[in-house]
Amino acid sequence: MERLVPELEDTTSTPASPPTEPTDMSGFADPADGAAPGPQALMSLCLEGLSPFVAQRDEVLGLLDGLIDDGDADTARAASRHRDRLAEFEPSVTMIGQIKAGKTSLVNAMVGEPGLLPADVNPWTSVVTSLHLTPAPETAPHAARFSFFDEADWDRLTRKGGRVGELAGRSGAEEEAEKVRRQIDAMREKTRRRLGRKFELLLGTSHEYGTYDRELIERYVCLGDDFLDEEGADHQGRFADITKSAEIWLPRLAWPMGLCLRDTPGVNDTFMMREQITISALRDSRLCVVVLSAHQALSSVDMALLRLIANVRSREVVIFVNRIDELPQPHVQIPEIEASIRATLASQQGLEEVEILFGSARWATLALNGSLSELGDEESDTLMAHAEFALSDVERELGPVELIWWMSGVPALYNALWARIVDGAAREKLRRVAKAAMNLAVGLSAAAEANPLRSAAQAGQTLDRDTMIEALDRIEQEVLTEFDAAFDKAYTTATQRLARAQRSFLDRATSALVQHLESYGELSPWTYDPAGLRLLLRSTYQVFSRQVRAAGTEAGTSAAAAVSALYADALGRDAESFTLAAPDPPRLPPPVLLGQTIALDLKTTWWRRWWSRRRGYASFAPEFHKMIEAETRPIVDALNQTHCAPANGPTRAGLQEFFADQRLLISGLGAEPAAGAEPGDTPSPEALAEAVSRLGRLAA
Repeated sequence: MERLVPELEDTTSTPASPPTEPTDMSGFADPADGAAPGPQALMSLCLEGLSPFVAQRDEVLGLLDGLIDDGDADTARAASRHRDRLAEFEPSVTMIGQIKAGKTSLVNAMVGEPGLLPADVNPWTSVVTSLHLTPAPETAPHAARFSFFDEADWDRLTRKGGRVGELAGRSGAEEEAEKVRRQIDAMREKTRRRLGRKFELLLGTSHEYGTYDRELIERYVCLGDDFLDEEGADHQGRFADITKSAEIWLPRLAWPMGLCLRDTPGVNDTFMMREQITISALRDSRLCVVVLSAHQALSSVDMALLRLIANVRSREVVIFVNRIDELPQPHVQIPEIEASIRATLASQQGLEEVEILFGSARWATLALNGSLSELGDEESDTLMAHAEFALSDVERELGPVELIWWMSGVPALYNALWARIVDGAAREKLRRVAKAAMNLAVGLSAAAEANPLRSAAQAGQTLDRDTMIEALDRIEQEVLTEFDAAFDKAYTTATQRLARAQRSFLDRATSALVQHLESYGELSPWTYDPAGLRLLLRSTYQVFSRQVRAAGTEAGTSAAAAVSALYADALGRDAESFTLAAPDPPRLPPPVLLGQTIALDLKTTWWRRWWSRRRGYASFAPEFHKMIEAETRPIVDALNQTHCAPANGPTRAGLQEFFADQRLLISGLGAEPAAGAEPGDTPSPEALAEAVSRLGRLAA
């Protein structure tokens, strides 16, 4: 270890204060040469691995700039639209975990601003906080925006008691339902006392700010204990009871691309409101980081987390085991913890390949603040012992701050996330934009071929744009009609399979209950694992997703081939001269809602009381069937209505945009050059052919 760092010692006389104002990271002034690296330098270590993708993205952006400069007004508008989409691309990562796993502290470290978000929120707080790390802060709509529950959200919580109230009500557990109501009443009264007559007016609205500081954030996402009148509006937690989401834009001018980190509330709250909010956040993200505590890596409560992430592709899930600084021998215990996690994951189909990382948000915070003197002797020894084990193959020398930053696991976590982003959402976005740009370049090539002067020199080729647009309209209608028919067929089949899956599950569960009663009588409580239902529903959705994607791919291929032929026929050329790229169908979101808690997941006292109230075999089976049917019906309906039914929309929109671009290009075919235009003002056929070739390579 001597080549890494001989000992850990404080590198500053006064610990740096965490920033409270928006910063572009230049606010973190790094020390002079030879001093310990500051936050800006540490955060730059988290961008490794992005260079190849950024180079390809910049190449596409440059080619789009050329189309904007060289094309007509319509082409320039289309190219600008695609350019903005690629330049403003912001992948999102949802952070989930159990309360007290240190998730928020980890998020603060990941954005380089310790203490930005309050880490000790009251268990009532159910806020999803989205941190937008943006290299183009001038495009941000606000510095901060806080949105409140709408009346439907609030009514569900206060009148029905959230998911727990619904479960208790369906099961007949009146004692539990009454307990939930009492807790809800207490929260509602506290909220009214805190907000006064403004309470009802705030529901369904939002507050926007041009600047923010830590006190402002705490007013919305951290719940204080005092009940204040309007004069105390700046106090901690004033609006936290009714805040549903928070968005904060953090300028990062040195970053090559944006990133959104979503900090979700823990899923193990009293009324399962957080579970519903987390499900919504996961649905909107491609990547998920599950934050666990090294002391309780996968408890029974975390089974709810596993049920959620089991419906996300394992490649898009990373497990981060936090708080290893609290382990007496992390280099010994980490392999044991990982083995235990792997054993638990093995029970959940599809999670075997999830990557597991270990680290410490505390160590990351100390590195960012430059306050290594807070490390006690025992913790320093623990850190060094673990570093000896974990960094044994590091070749270059590391200073104290850089060492503890690497050991925190934050750089490794970023590397894992960037690798997945580049291979997933970023690659798909780049391909989609490169294909659109390639089609625009092909259209400009057609326009060059159709230039009246050029056409006259080539045997007077005539061009009827109106006829071409009419033909394009027919092609679009045919393609969309065929896609709609294929989608309707897939949707009808999926709806039928979902209904069969629920009926089959209910029949099997009821049959198992009867067998239990016949074997053990009425005095022995019985449970049934709903994993089989989730597996059937997930399989149905996966088949449906593949069918919709296949239909979208076929529709895109047909569209590209038909429009290519349209160009070739109009210009008297062979079809290969104007080959368009087919638009890619978008990816459907994962069915995360299948992981939500239902009655059969809960092994609580009310289940045993439900059992004890039944008398006679004839009462058990029908009442059980009724309760579980009512429990599972919302899941089946939601999967149908929020995932399957609208799944044609994004694919249809992509096809329509493809035709809209071609309509603009056809409108410009054969148009007279602008007044005063010189021959050199338009791109040469050779330049356009080069652009098409390069974009085709990038779209592959």
